[in-house]
Amino acid sequence: MQSGYTYQLSEPIGKNFHPDFTPQFSPKEMLSLGVFEGKYLNDCTSEFPREWYEEALKKNKLSPEKADPSLNYFGIKSRQSLSVWREKGWITPDDPDIRGWFQWYCRYYLGRRDPVLDERQIKRWRAFRRHLGQIKKNCSPGDLFCRPKQRQALLQWAYDPFV
Repeated sequence: MQSGYTYQLSEPIGKNFHPDFTPQFSPKEMLSLGVFEGKYLNDCTSEFPREWYEEALKKNKLSPEKADPSLNYFGIKSRQSLSVWREKGWITPDDPDIRGWFQWYCRYYLGRRDPVLDERQIKRWRAFRRHLGQIKKNCSPGDLFCRPKQRQALLQWAYDPFV
């Protein structure tokens, strides 16, 4: 999707995160568990470390042809198409081709830092935590069948859905 796009890495991989940003899963862990119906970022795997995809490939958690909800950890539909992102105005002029929070997170995890983008995405990540509170309030501990859509969404935002 992006051609000729470059960015600088200014931090070590997986280190020196903003103090308000404490994801519970790395991109590699998320992919191996099953996120985004196996489809997200499959056409730009060369941008990210190959080892991020190895476990997901072994577990058949990627689907290069089409989105497959059964590949998600909770086996349910969990994502919106890029056209919806464009319609909602979630693609910003600062990063016009970014495909949402997870692509930003992958780049951030690699060491890319952009104060404007980082502030926006970390704020979105923190706001998503409200779903964790709803699961804790409405589900018995360990009942993974309770609110599977919210649990899948939490996983896709690097929160632990297994509470």
